[in-house]
Amino acid sequence: MSEDFYEVLGVSRDADADEIKQSYRKKAAEYHPDVSDDPNAEEKFKQVKKAKEVLTDEDARAAYDRMGHEQFEQAEKRGFDASENGQDPFGGMGGMGGGQGSPFDDIFEQFFGGGRGRGQQGPRPGRDLQTGLTIDLEDAYFGTARQMTVTRPERCDDCGGHGHPEDAEARTCPGCEGRGQQVRVQQTPLGRVQQTTTCPQCEGEGELYSETCDSCDGEGVVMEESTLTVEVPEGIRDGQTLRMDGEGAPGEPGARDGDLLVEIAVEADERFERDGDDLHITHPISFPQAVFGDDLRVETLDGTVSLDLPRGTQSGETFRLRGKGMPRLQRRGQGDLFVRVQVVTPENVNEEQRDALEAFAEAGGEDIDVKEGFFEKIKRSL
Repeated sequence: MSEDFYEVLGVSRDADADEIKQSYRKKAAEYHPDVSDDPNAEEKFKQVKKAKEVLTDEDARAAYDRMGHEQFEQAEKRGFDASENGQDPFGGMGGMGGGQGSPFDDIFEQFFGGGRGRGQQGPRPGRDLQTGLTIDLEDAYFGTARQMTVTRPERCDDCGGHGHPEDAEARTCPGCEGRGQQVRVQQTPLGRVQQTTTCPQCEGEGELYSETCDSCDGEGVVMEESTLTVEVPEGIRDGQTLRMDGEGAPGEPGARDGDLLVEIAVEADERFERDGDDLHITHPISFPQAVFGDDLRVETLDGTVSLDLPRGTQSGETFRLRGKGMPRLQRRGQGDLFVRVQVVTPENVNEEQRDALEAFAEAGGEDIDVKEGFFEKIKRSL
């Protein structure tokens, strides 16, 4: 058999975990020493198990793809020295998304106990899933309830998530002798450590079954579309994540389901610029308003409010309206609204406005050379 793990299992390099597990079960049944007539069945069976173990572990698979088969095997023999070629063969020490964790998890388990990694006892909980939802600024201001459709794994109804019919014949797994776990000694950067891992042959159940469920192909889960209602609280910010308890991937029978993490994207608004809980807006004013002051009607996300514009306001000045910004998420009160006024110069003026402006300039001692268009000159000469 080829040594490349993908070729060992007969899957493509972009195969997902379900394809890998399905191929593994077929190969394991073909090369199991108890049933195979192949003289090299035991060695081939070990290769199939090793390939499945690596390719169904997100971190290990990432390291394998990055390093290649030969370097991966060499690094594993040396205990996965994380400093090798400046690469971390584990692909990091964790992260979101329901990964299986790094081999260091088992080291922590040996020294400190607890369920840190693959060696934990009991049924495995479901992993968290992630999705995204886009809303506008008004939705973020008032809060909203949005329905969204997600495609996610659901526990198979036909087998109750067990992966086999209730009347399937069970036998003790020869790979772990019914314990559901395998123990091996591994050389690590901390020395030789006894490592307990979930048995890859029975996937921790301790038993193998004569039949698999036709509906889920033995996986215990099926992919289905679900419509969920997402409650978005007022004041939420762009990039924040909502957690929907129990709406993630199903756990093994007897274990809790994972959560659904919904990342919120708040679209930019044409009128308001957001800065945390504060809002900024530019409000146009005329030259007379700037000179004499005025009672401005300023738009907010919750209607219009009054702003007392003082006399002699300069273009570009900013005024603060307290409590007219965004609601503070899970806190009392609101941010502020900052109103930047901008004097708008009219592009066209009538004759009366023109005379008034010229008189204003002359009264202030300004000598302005007023340029006129051809038709304006003719009109004023009549």
